[in-house]
Amino acid sequence: MIRTPYLLFLGDAPDQLAAKVAQGIQDWRPENVVGQLRMEGCNADVGATDMSLAEAYEKGARTLVIGVANRGGVISEAWLDVLSEALEIGYDIASGLHNLLREEPRIVAAAKAYGRQLHDVREPGENFPIANGKRRRGKRVLAVGTDCSVGKMYTGLAMDAEMRSRGMKSSFRPTGQTGILITGQGIPLDAVVADFMAGAVEWLTPDSDEDHWDHIEGQGSLWHVSFSGVTMALIHGGQPDALILAHEPTRTHMRGLPDFGIPSLESLRDMALPLARIANPSAVIAGVSVNTKALNDAEARQVCDEIEARMQLPTVDPFRHGAGRLVDALQSIS
Repeated sequence: MIRTPYLLFLGDAPDQLAAKVAQGIQDWRPENVVGQLRMEGCNADVGATDMSLAEAYEKGARTLVIGVANRGGVISEAWLDVLSEALEIGYDIASGLHNLLREEPRIVAAAKAYGRQLHDVREPGENFPIANGKRRRGKRVLAVGTDCSVGKMYTGLAMDAEMRSRGMKSSFRPTGQTGILITGQGIPLDAVVADFMAGAVEWLTPDSDEDHWDHIEGQGSLWHVSFSGVTMALIHGGQPDALILAHEPTRTHMRGLPDFGIPSLESLRDMALPLARIANPSAVIAGVSVNTKALNDAEARQVCDEIEARMQLPTVDPFRHGAGRLVDALQSIS
């Protein structure tokens, strides 16, 4: 088990999106957060109190969580002094990066010397089967995005919370490091060998009661040439009954790919639905989730209203406005 509470390490994150792991924990599990630690040159701020390692430890923090999701998921050389000092002070370290803590000799040596724990949450930890495509009882919903990092996890968490508040049967099924650190369970899907990804999603979303909803955390984007494979595995392994289209309206190009533009929601709808119907012929598009963090209240409402009128689907920012209308749409699915 990962000890709480956490000190969120933002390192030298170049922008706000790079700190999405820390932001997710701060937004959904603030009771587990003592503060944030930022290095010189950090351009992100998740809204937690800035603290040094010593200050946060004095306040009770016991795990330093690497809250940065940089391109390639690597541990920066510039971080090693901070991570080593944290282990000496008394912290365990948790990371969701592809570059595992246990592969860093200096970190491993310090953890051994001081008796600390290293938690690599991006290790699958299971031998997953190859997908078989067999239908499973229960209901499943998956958010698919026009790009990466557009709010797919927030959409699932918000719909799950809304269903639980209504007394409905509901589970959030994490498939990435942030969701795992928020909930304490799940699978790091992009660390699973490609042939077994869809099978891992089947394993994560087993048979359940007919009126139970699994909210499968979305990953990547069908339109993102770097990360489309993980999205396909979620669509076919998840066999979703419903898709939620997720979109960030201020983007001008794909995350990390300045030469690739953002597809329209119509294009995403027309691509994702036929793919979903390969595994589940009854799949439908249930709504649109818009990440309006970059907009003020009036702009956010205007964008959602315009998209709803155009797409003829309930359209909200589920974190800002609540997920009620999306859940209403899911409840209407027989």
